[in-house]
Amino acid sequence: MAPYITAWSAEQDLPCTLVERPDRSIGYANELLSDRDRHGVLWRQTALRHRVSRPEFARVHPARQRRAMELLLCQVCGEPADQNDDGILWLQRDHRDDWPRWPEGMASVEPPVCLPCVPVARRMCPALRRGAVAVRVRECPIAGVRGALYRQSALAPTAVTAGNFAYDDPAVRRVLASALIRELRGCTMVTFDELGLEELSR
Repeated sequence: MAPYITAWSAEQDLPCTLVERPDRSIGYANELLSDRDRHGVLWRQTALRHRVSRPEFARVHPARQRRAMELLLCQVCGEPADQNDDGILWLQRDHRDDWPRWPEGMASVEPPVCLPCVPVARRMCPALRRGAVAVRVRECPIAGVRGALYRQSALAPTAVTAGNFAYDDPAVRRVLASALIRELRGCTMVTFDELGLEELSR
């Protein structure tokens, strides 16, 4: 089994030609309305051939990641993420040393999870095996995208850097997005015991 957001080897990027647009944004030479999100940001186009050939666990499929983040679906099974009065359930790599109130205010590209998939995610993701925490999140507004920033050049737009870009950042008009970002707010860490997953606490 591979997580819902994992890309498969048959899902390669489509041959799309990037061009400069009159408004100084980037676009595709043969662009479709579906190539952009509702904020007008251009997205990387990848073939949709879910479960064809073999999973490539190091790659995330842009369209499925975006769908999971927009609809708050479990990153593992693609069903609705777990939610209760304390918020939506996220499973994060343990970075509590990063700042005092981590993960409050964190920009996340990793979709939430459902309760049955927590053990699966812990088992399948090498990073989570090294240390993971469960977090209930009360608010998680869509904040921007992760992607590649392109600059103008003589022949065609050229990628210069990759990073996170807020939707209100003017530079986002020159970004080819590959992941949707939600900001995690109102975060409460919960133990695996509290989730009824005592076996993960050992």
